[in-house]
Amino acid sequence: MLVLAHISDLHLDGSPRATERAERVHDRLWGLPGHVDALLVTGDIADHGTEAEYEEAARILGLDTGDAPFPVLTCPGNHDRREPFRKALLGRPAAQGPVNGVHVFDDAAVLMCDSSIPGSDEGALDDETYDWIEATLDELDGTVPVLLAFHHPPVALHHPLPDSYQLREPHRLAALMERRPEIAGLVTGHAHTPAATAFAGRPLVVGPGVTWTLRLPWEGEQVADRDAPVGLAFHVLDDSGRLTSHFRVVT
Repeated sequence: MLVLAHISDLHLDGSPRATERAERVHDRLWGLPGHVDALLVTGDIADHGTEAEYEEAARILGLDTGDAPFPVLTCPGNHDRREPFRKALLGRPAAQGPVNGVHVFDDAAVLMCDSSIPGSDEGALDDETYDWIEATLDELDGTVPVLLAFHHPPVALHHPLPDSYQLREPHRLAALMERRPEIAGLVTGHAHTPAATAFAGRPLVVGPGVTWTLRLPWEGEQVADRDAPVGLAFHVLDDSGRLTSHFRVVT
């Protein structure tokens, strides 16, 4: 059984408010009395994509010292910029290509995929990323269930803001999933609202935002609820490959 903590959309911008909210969720996760196998951070880690913002993120997420109590797995969102993301957050040489990564556990794997399009708020998994997913799944040889994690949901969530910037060409992702039964589900961010639905017959879970929570159309005209508590999720991938998700707030 795999237990994954999940946060998204920190939008660190150097402000005390953004820092305090990110540190609040850090304190909750780092203080858990039980075991978590990894922390997924699904994009929009920085608000402007500056090195200073990623240096702060690296400090809060324990990536600068490597002393986090679990692996911290990240992928970019539309506010992130690939070169400083690699350099200041991951400690790797700056490069412009998609930031993709895989973490293999004893009985499962998580593919962190880059759905960002440089210079755009829209999302897409490009040819290089699809080729990488296929090659990685080939190497895993269908022997373990796999979660795909990226920023942009591939479905409408019934709010005009996130629905304006969905993942492009969702049919291409659906076709991949039809060929690959080992994909147990999808985990995304971007919408700033916890949500659960299905895509291509598999679970799709959208993580809540750390920085603010989206108000849905029937909750009022103001889009961003900046007073809502910080949100996080816990995903359990059990031995049968079934994904179960729990949502929490951090006050």
